Amino acid sequence: MARTPDTGLTPRTREDVLAALRRTVRGEVTDETGRLAQYSADASNYRRTPLAVVFPRDREDIVAAVAACREHGVPITGRGAGTSTSGQAVGSGVVLDFSRHCNRVLALDPESRTARVEPGLVLDDLQAAAAPHGLLFGPDPSTHSRCTIGGMIGNNACGSHSLAWGRTSDNVVELEVLTYGGTVLTVGATTRAELDAAVAEGGERGRLLGAARDLALGNLAPLRTELGRFPRQVSGYALEHLLPENGFDLARALVGSEGTCAVILSATVSLVRRPAHRALAVLGYPDACQAADAVPALLEHAPMTLEGLDRTLARMVRGADAKQAVRELPAGDAWLFAETGADTPEEALAQAEALAEAAARTPGFTASRTTGDPARQRSLWRVREDGAGLATRLPDGSEAWPGWEDAAVPPAQLGAYLREFYALLDSHGLRGAVYGHFGEGCLHVRIDFDFATREGTGIFRAFLTDAARLVAAHGGSPSGEHGDGQARSEFLPLVHKPATMALFERFKDTWDPTGGLNPGIIVRALRADHDLRQDPDRPLIPLETVLSYPEDGGDFARAVGRCVGVGKCRTTAVGSAVMCPSYRVTRDERDSTRGRARLLYEMTQGEVITDGWRSTEVRDALDLCLSCKGCSTDCPVGGDMASYKAEFLHHHYRRRIRPLSHYSMGWLPLWSRAASVAPRVVNAVTRSRLAPLIKRAGGIAPERPVPAFAEETFLNWFRGRRTAAPGGERGPVMLWVDSFNNHFSPQVLRAGVTVLESAGFEVHVPPGTQCCGLTWMTTGQLGVARKVAGRAVEALSATPDMPVVGLEPSCTSALRSDVPRLLDTPRAHATAARVRTFAEFLLEQAPDYVPPRVGARSLSQTHCHQHADGGTGADEELLRRAGVDDTRVPSSCCGLAGNFGFEREHYDISVAAAEEALLPALRAAAPDTVVLADGFSCRTQIQQLGGRTPVHLAELLAGSGAEEPPGDE
Repeated sequence: MARTPDTGLTPRTREDVLAALRRTVRGEVTDETGRLAQYSADASNYRRTPLAVVFPRDREDIVAAVAACREHGVPITGRGAGTSTSGQAVGSGVVLDFSRHCNRVLALDPESRTARVEPGLVLDDLQAAAAPHGLLFGPDPSTHSRCTIGGMIGNNACGSHSLAWGRTSDNVVELEVLTYGGTVLTVGATTRAELDAAVAEGGERGRLLGAARDLALGNLAPLRTELGRFPRQVSGYALEHLLPENGFDLARALVGSEGTCAVILSATVSLVRRPAHRALAVLGYPDACQAADAVPALLEHAPMTLEGLDRTLARMVRGADAKQAVRELPAGDAWLFAETGADTPEEALAQAEALAEAAARTPGFTASRTTGDPARQRSLWRVREDGAGLATRLPDGSEAWPGWEDAAVPPAQLGAYLREFYALLDSHGLRGAVYGHFGEGCLHVRIDFDFATREGTGIFRAFLTDAARLVAAHGGSPSGEHGDGQARSEFLPLVHKPATMALFERFKDTWDPTGGLNPGIIVRALRADHDLRQDPDRPLIPLETVLSYPEDGGDFARAVGRCVGVGKCRTTAVGSAVMCPSYRVTRDERDSTRGRARLLYEMTQGEVITDGWRSTEVRDALDLCLSCKGCSTDCPVGGDMASYKAEFLHHHYRRRIRPLSHYSMGWLPLWSRAASVAPRVVNAVTRSRLAPLIKRAGGIAPERPVPAFAEETFLNWFRGRRTAAPGGERGPVMLWVDSFNNHFSPQVLRAGVTVLESAGFEVHVPPGTQCCGLTWMTTGQLGVARKVAGRAVEALSATPDMPVVGLEPSCTSALRSDVPRLLDTPRAHATAARVRTFAEFLLEQAPDYVPPRVGARSLSQTHCHQHADGGTGADEELLRRAGVDDTRVPSSCCGLAGNFGFEREHYDISVAAAEEALLPALRAAAPDTVVLADGFSCRTQIQQLGGRTPVHLAELLAGSGAEEPPGDE
């Protein structure tokens, strides 16, 4: 069920504009509740449910959509990746999403170093197109993997390298734009003669150019003295570009106008030469203020970047690699990241070392670390790039929000401004983690505003008012690159003189006299404390949960509210992350982690989605979630969609008929035990003419062969051994016997026994036949999962001092992370602390263990759950000790993901996900390359789609010592 959003339009107008859009636009036009919920927020504090969302296919669709909205007086909000932190990408009218289809490079000229692009093109895709020519687009915000060029133009985005290559406005040559009135024109730098000729021609183009000319020539003094005073003065309209000495550049004047003046149809941008080599100097200081004080001296050495962050942000990093990078930071509680570039690696490193020497002469300097190694630089930069997401949670777990997110002052003022800013936070009882572009005086900060109470919302407004006055006192700008949006537009009169604000309104009215484009932004502003995502007066739907959500105080709404919209789940570059496999295939916001989180959050609010756990919109959005858990580590705020999906499915299907696959694959451990009584008979049946009927009855894709059951389970083999291997001098270890390997690939567990015993351990197995409950958890059958997992914990608790080793990554991860959240008992938490992966255990408990030298070349596919729960560092070390030349498939999901890829309706998505990285890597691997895959799902996908026979790490290390199971597999 859904409630119609209140847009201020009559029902008749709504129906008329939707009919007009569907009649004239070839792309998707939707007012479906799930879509509206997904587009009701960006990365800001604001929430405004649109009337409709349109996905134009090309420029003709854009023109048609604007015409339909103009005819019925409906406002328009343009949207790229939806990563705006100030609220300018949400609106109550029609949202145009350019990222889905209008995302091409239209032309690229290496000679002129220019590219013409559509507004929905992702920055990294432009960089990929320019890279073969040794070129790149200079502005590079931390959201480069998903932000669009149109969005960058809207906000005048800058990024880390603006010291070297400037803002987006400095890199725009021409814009082809469409006004709300329907005029299409191309604008750029214009000579006085060209301008006068255009005005003389008349028409709408002449009117626009003439009005802009008159505005500039009649107000030369304020444009020269109040605007463009320092590079990061981004707030308001960039009217300084209309000055004669600046080439009367209307394109650059429109950059940063936040979609309030015109809709971008295409943009011609300039490209810069890519440095051949780079080096990084990380400079330590006692605090962020002293780091800021050092900036002017370091700028004299012309670094390409000069980024700052403090210890608060560093303590919040997620993932093993990022935490290792933090450990490599030099001594201090705040750091400056200074990058250099040159034609040779030696020259780049020398420049970085010179910067470090200069830093050593600045007050407060503590230590430095320089590196020219590209991999190490990428690792260190990740700490800074994830800042927008990391800073949403302070070290104590409390939430932090944008609002005063990217104010900027002249760099010489930064230290003084920062000290007063900290004092201002203290005076309002607020805290925040500071980071940002120190070299250009631009600070990012997320602050622990309390939007759950009226008092907290009042403090939010009071703080923004005082902060605007403070930045004005230092000659600064409320926005340094993210735009004013709803968060700061209201406070521009505290920064700019009344005459300047009047010029802003005049510029807006020249382009958009009826106010149809993104109303309420920059001029005639919406209140900063209206339309907040959290409303203390909004009654929430009471939702009882099964899982515990300890990081969120047991609050499901707070858990799904972790998503603040930074959109890293929309990244599509191969190898950048595991999340989100289905979005990488469909490129649809609905299938992103963020899109799903938006729907779940709206479900908890009960305003747009009103039927709670029974919501079909939420069910459908979760359908393509693979439960891969990639988001739990790749998402900067640690959203765990696999857990949220399990919780939702549990309640949604409670006392209702479930999908067939929930009964077949959800109960697979039980069916496997039954099949083990007569595995040959079962295998014969699943390969017979009855197989299609069996698959249909179980909801299994007809293309999928049913894996064969082993003729002897591992448990039967292990308990039937006459004698165990002698030794055990290192002590006992409990081998977790997972259902997958026990029934389908017992040779993996046998190899594990061989290696563990050869390493000097006495191997035990749990009593009875135990299961972690994973398949019931992933299908949302949490009641059964609780019982099954509870029995497993009780069995393991009989030997509380014995370490537990798992060979199946999904089950190991379930024991470590899912079971404690499911049971939330001391025994469950104690058991989780004992569980190790095969490689982790060997390195921790037998640090001197040297496996037999294998000397092979291998290709490794990392299971998604292992990626999310500890990583592969231990596995890589064991392979190194065994002399294995290993190459890892770039981070990606194999696409099978347990039951997901076996389900009839998911087969195509499963195959497409495998084609992202895994299948191309398999095709490129030499025939003698050993394919390593610890996960049963990964091995199954590789066998069925890749035509290779993969092995587990334990099998590789066991070599000929591993006993092969009888019968065929």
